[in-house]
Amino acid sequence: MGKGDRRTKRGKIFRASNGNSRPSMQKKRGLKKQQKAAETK
Repeated sequence: MGKGDRRTKRGKIFRASNGNSRPSMQKKRGLKKQQKAAETK
């Protein structure tokens, strides 16, 4: 486990990739908008 491991967050950062352990910024933004929409309803 470490920089060479694609499944860990550190490995994703090292390879500049995204996935379950390191979601992209778009996914995080989308989730926040969905949560706010659900709260206002």
